[in-house]
Amino acid sequence: MMNHALAAGDSSRVIPKLEKSKDEWRRLLQPKEYAVLFEEDTEYPHSSPLNHEKRAGTYICAACYLPLFSSEAKFESGTGWPSFFRPLTGHLGTKTDYKLLAPRTEYHCIRCGGHQGHVFDDGPPPTGQRWCNNGIALKFIPQGEQLPHLRN
Repeated sequence: MMNHALAAGDSSRVIPKLEKSKDEWRRLLQPKEYAVLFEEDTEYPHSSPLNHEKRAGTYICAACYLPLFSSEAKFESGTGWPSFFRPLTGHLGTKTDYKLLAPRTEYHCIRCGGHQGHVFDDGPPPTGQRWCNNGIALKFIPQGEQLPHLRN
């Protein structure tokens, strides 16, 4: 079993699933982190310090530490949530979310299943996508710092 973080952008390996019970995740995470990641809650807009993060680095899943986004794909969307035009290949899964009147595309960490946010088709070039992320569902690792080991 792999126990180290994949290098940002390394999509050449299969990412094994991390299976934990709800109780295990509750013990590891703060209540609001758990609510967003495993109950698909949404944090308030403009509440995350990651909205203003401008340094180069990697954004990882706050639950299992899998790298999800590069700072090179981050942009200011004006929505109040950290937004990216492209995720790291193979690190996110999607499903259709019917919680509002119109269906949306929800996305989550492919390793632990932690909810990250929703993807929309109103982003900038080159993809035209806006991956709108809950800041509390991410941790930022500045360039030059070692990525943490993947959580077991």
